[in-house]
Amino acid sequence: MKQIAGGVTAAAGFEAAAVAAEIKYKNRNDMALIYSTHPCMVAGTFTTNVVKAAPVMWDKQLVETAPFVQAVVVNSGIANACTGQQGLDICQKEAQKAGELLGLPENAVLVASTGVIGMQMPLDRVCTGIEKLVAAKAPGLEAGLAAAKAIMTTDTVHKEIAVEFQVAGKTATMGGMCKGSGMIHPNMCTMLGFITTDVNISKEMLQKALSRDVVDSFNMISVDGDTSTNDTLLVMANGLAGNEEIIAEGADYDAFCEALHFITTYLAKKMAGDGEGATCLFETQVVGAATKEDARILAKSVICSSLTKAAIFGHDANWGRILCALGYSGAKFDPENVDLYFKSVSGEIQIFGNGVACAYSEEEASKILADPEVTVLVDMHMGNEEATAWGCDLSYDYVKINADYRS
Repeated sequence: MKQIAGGVTAAAGFEAAAVAAEIKYKNRNDMALIYSTHPCMVAGTFTTNVVKAAPVMWDKQLVETAPFVQAVVVNSGIANACTGQQGLDICQKEAQKAGELLGLPENAVLVASTGVIGMQMPLDRVCTGIEKLVAAKAPGLEAGLAAAKAIMTTDTVHKEIAVEFQVAGKTATMGGMCKGSGMIHPNMCTMLGFITTDVNISKEMLQKALSRDVVDSFNMISVDGDTSTNDTLLVMANGLAGNEEIIAEGADYDAFCEALHFITTYLAKKMAGDGEGATCLFETQVVGAATKEDARILAKSVICSSLTKAAIFGHDANWGRILCALGYSGAKFDPENVDLYFKSVSGEIQIFGNGVACAYSEEEASKILADPEVTVLVDMHMGNEEATAWGCDLSYDYVKINADYRS
């Protein structure tokens, strides 16, 4: 497997477009289209929030029942959440409009939205935007990049990735893009993510791979502890790589899952590091845990701790906050037997062990914590299981961004 340039248009048969529809934003692209020239198997994971946006309900039904899909229409600026029957009707009208122009049934068109909750979508602008998207759709990396930028809200950078890998002697490609910066604390995936591949794989195995993967990728990140109403992750596979269809576990399925995990982990880390107001990516690695679930719980508890996140922002080696977060996580362990380390490109330093603080240099620790990527390593000395979680520091700008988000 090797990383290559591109995103959702890297795989054979996929096209994309981005246009300015003025859904909410002015003077920027705010609608995107992903289109496959051939029918796709689709899999998805969605928010566990009881309050689900209309696009989530539309897509969930299609993932479960549609024989194939070929397009996704995405907008930024308005979430189409808490919008009642009108919001659901707009999803259907979006799919109908795109289907008419693309020659597809409406149940072959997925929709996704991100932005302010509670605002109704301006249907006339949405339909005009779809007309422009269909006219502008094109293959190539430039089209994929434009789509990745169009779905941004408070994101400061676009997020896309692509890889090539071998399946049954065939060269296959997988690409993805996502958006997410705030309201990030998923229990399935996070915010909006779209993955495309030319692998030939059954719907059952595609969903199995995705559902397994998010447990250790998108579900292991947090920015602010808020689970969105719109969280959606979709994978579309059109089979153009020409491999024999993957219908069971085995070497080909494993190769597919390896590529999928590379894509999802890369995108998840990009979202965590681009948290609203963030200055660094904050990673916690837990090793030596008794169970895999304990390792996940412990790692995520640390990156979710507001006090720890604030300490990371201040480059303060306040290890007591880390130990405290481990302690209230719900996992059982002996605090006298835990080792804590800080790591970054500037070095590694042990800060806690045998139940007490280590003799470390505060100056050296602060230097490590000042780097753009910071890792807390936690050794539980209880077993062989491990897990990694990703978050970001908590800065003054997070409050500034979210205090006037609707303005």
